[in-house]
Amino acid sequence: VQLQASGGGLVQAGGSLRLSCAASGRNFSNYGMYWFRQAPGKEREFVAGIGRTTSFIFYADSVKGRFTISRDRAKNTMYLQMNSLKPEDTAVYYCTVSRNVYSSPKESYDFEYWGRGTLVTVSS
Repeated sequence: VQLQASGGGLVQAGGSLRLSCAASGRNFSNYGMYWFRQAPGKEREFVAGIGRTTSFIFYADSVKGRFTISRDRAKNTMYLQMNSLKPEDTAVYYCTVSRNVYSSPKESYDFEYWGRGTLVTVSS
């Protein structure tokens, strides 16, 4: 099983990026899928999560109104559209999955797999 995050890069403040998380080796269409991020010297923190359907979508307060999470269950892929990026969004972004749906999870919850992460750098 593999979760591959991609789409990171260097962008100026106010810019946009779209991250993708492609899952392989197992069908996660009935799982909750999540984005976390970890900035240098900080703990990994929740960014956004999506349930099996779009009825269950959650965001950290710090990204509400700027980030949009989505998924394509047929492609076993999740996305994160990031707009109005700020320097404080700079971090390695990770994707993960859980059989449960959480509104504001911690890294220590029952996440089964983690991708390697993709680096997002926002310059001021």
